[in-house]
Amino acid sequence: MNATIKTIGIIIVTSGLGACAGMSHTDRDTAIGAGTGALVGGALTGGSAAGVVGGAAVGGIIGHEVGESHDRDYYRRR
Repeated sequence: MNATIKTIGIIIVTSGLGACAGMSHTDRDTAIGAGTGALVGGALTGGSAAGVVGGAAVGGIIGHEVGESHDRDYYRRR
């Protein structure tokens, strides 16, 4: 993948995180995990579609679980 495409991808993911302001921890962490997983999966597999999709799926699952933990702790303290 050339540097321009990587840079555009990073800009899109980063700017998309601004939309996370009204989300719960679970929703936000799922989106962040999926984006990060897609970038890492793509980097590890040389940009293959399977690596990107697999990374997004794994990252989304991990982010979802972390977010649920944050939500439980947050609502317990209220």
